Amino acid sequence: MPHSGSCGPRPDEIITRDPALRGGVLIAAVAGPSGRVARLGMDWKKKGLWLDFEMPLVELEEQIHTLRESATVRGVDVASEVAQLQDKARKLGQEIFAKLEPWQRVQLARHPRRPTTMDYIQNMCSDFVELHGDRMFRDDEAIVGGLATIGDRPVMLIGHQKGRDTKSNIRRNFGMAHPEGYRKALRLMEMAARFERPVLTLIDTPGAYPGVGAEERGQAEAIARNLREMADLPVPIICVITGEGGSGGALALGVGDRVFMLENSIYSVISPEGCAAILWRDPAKSKEAAKNMKLTAADALKLGTIDAILDEPVGGAHRDHMAIALEIKAAVLDSLSQLEGIEPGQLIDQRLQKFLKMGIYEESGKR
Repeated sequence: MPHSGSCGPRPDEIITRDPALRGGVLIAAVAGPSGRVARLGMDWKKKGLWLDFEMPLVELEEQIHTLRESATVRGVDVASEVAQLQDKARKLGQEIFAKLEPWQRVQLARHPRRPTTMDYIQNMCSDFVELHGDRMFRDDEAIVGGLATIGDRPVMLIGHQKGRDTKSNIRRNFGMAHPEGYRKALRLMEMAARFERPVLTLIDTPGAYPGVGAEERGQAEAIARNLREMADLPVPIICVITGEGGSGGALALGVGDRVFMLENSIYSVISPEGCAAILWRDPAKSKEAAKNMKLTAADALKLGTIDAILDEPVGGAHRDHMAIALEIKAAVLDSLSQLEGIEPGQLIDQRLQKFLKMGIYEESGKR
């Protein structure tokens, strides 16, 4: 894929799938500086790559993989045994992921192997040229953006970027942007408007960075300005919440003509932990908070804050990066075909009405 500068993920941000395992089964891997990929075997549990409720399925998949490796070494045909275990794994996966609680969806939205913006760029863009900096302070690596082509459509693609490990998460500030990150995003959106390119935003952040420096440089103003300018941008805007949609940090990239959420993503004004700490003075009540916050994709669709939910592979987006990238790509291309040809003034009016109609209230009694 053609690229410019440091648009690609660094070696410690790469994972892969074992082609020997069908059905999108993820094999955690780390690529070193040489580009060689080393699979992490049964020490997965120690690497913090899997959630507790995933472990029964992961252990069954490891049995399948071990059986295949053993059969290859010994030259034994185990096709029927593997087929039986695969069928069992398929049914177990459907059983586990058909009845997830809101807190479990929060965990999936934060999964350490969930695809990031750079993963989606690698899997659904035929080219990408990253653009850096806000032209005012510095380049914020918690947000990436640039010129991309999806199918035959040129777009301006902007998204939050998390890391894969401690080192890369520190570099990316865990996907929490400073004001210069939001100003970079706005600069790219204004560039898109000048060149009449639609905008695609991929949202995955715990929230805007709340540090002293960020506040001193105008965090609230940067977010508010993005909301205002996105509402009035004369080109189509498509927003996809791919993981965490955390408060104003998500909204600053979330004003669009079409807003989608992945099946296991979340959208909320505060984290469950923060909500629990405020309401009950007890972060241990995060699970209860998640249940009452209406933060899942199904909740958002019911409340009318999003337009549609994009299905993930069974087990979550982290199990098949390519499959979920193609799902997003199809939704983006379909939306662009619907929005093309609409006059800028009409497009802006429709976008404003979409957001002005959100929210339900009741009046009772007389003034």
